[in-house]
Amino acid sequence: MSQGSVSFDRAAEYYDETRGLSPEGTERTTATLSSVLGGQGRVLDVGVGTGQVALPLHDAGVELAGIDVSLAMLRKLVEKAGGRVPFPVVAGDATRLPFRAGSFTGAYLRWVLHLIPDWRGVLEEIARVVRPGGAFVAGLGSCGGIRSEIQRVFADRTGVSLQPVGLPWDGWSTLEDKLRRIGARRIDDVTFTDLERDDVETFIRSMEANHFSWTWAVADDELRTEAVAEARRWAEERLGPLDAVPRERFEVRFAAFRFD
Repeated sequence: MSQGSVSFDRAAEYYDETRGLSPEGTERTTATLSSVLGGQGRVLDVGVGTGQVALPLHDAGVELAGIDVSLAMLRKLVEKAGGRVPFPVVAGDATRLPFRAGSFTGAYLRWVLHLIPDWRGVLEEIARVVRPGGAFVAGLGSCGGIRSEIQRVFADRTGVSLQPVGLPWDGWSTLEDKLRRIGARRIDDVTFTDLERDDVETFIRSMEANHFSWTWAVADDELRTEAVAEARRWAEERLGPLDAVPRERFEVRFAAFRFD
C-alpha cells in the first residue's frame, strides 16, 4: 500500500451500513457511469471496495474489473455477489496498477483520491492503463452541512486533522489540471442531489462505534469517547432530538474526462 494511504480492512463488515447513497442516488450513479463507460469494453473500478458502485453497474451490463488495496473489502464484495467472483478483481495498490498499458477502455473511481497521498500517481497509472480515446469518471465526495460541524467539534477536542491525506473533496480544479497535464480533457459533469441516507443520531452512533477513518486517527480510546460525547451534547443543544433532525440534501458530482 502506498505510504500514508488509508486501508478500509477494519471497515469491511460495516462499510455499506455507514457509507453510501440512497437507492435513488445509487440508480443515478449507475446511469451516469453506464452512459459514459458502457458498451465499449472492460472498465476498471479503482478502489472497488465492497462493490457498492460496481455490483449495480455490473448488473446493468457494464463489463468490469476491480482493484482494491483491502482484501477484507474484496471478500465482502464476493460475499455480496453470492459467494462467487462476479468479475475479475485484484488486491493491489492504485499507485502501481498491475495491468499492462492500454488494458481498459475506461476507468472510474468514487471516494478514493482523498485517501491516497500520492493521488497524482493514481491518475498517472489510470492514464497508462486506459487506452487512447477511453473515458475516465471521477467522484470526489462531498463535505459541509451539520455533519461537518459535528466533525469539527470532535476534531477540536481531539486535535485530529480533518484534512484528507490526499486530494480534498472540493479539489475539482486541481484534479482537472493534473489530468490535463497527462493528456485528458474534461468532457462532461453530471451533478444531482441526494438525501442523506441516515439521520444525525445514526451518524453519531457510528462515531461512537469508531466507524470512520477520522475517528480511527484517535488512538486514545478514552479521549475519543469523550470527544464523541462532547459532539453529541453540542448537537443536541442546537438541534434537539437527533433522530428527529431532517436529513439534509447534498450534491453528488461526477466529472468525466477522455484520454486523447
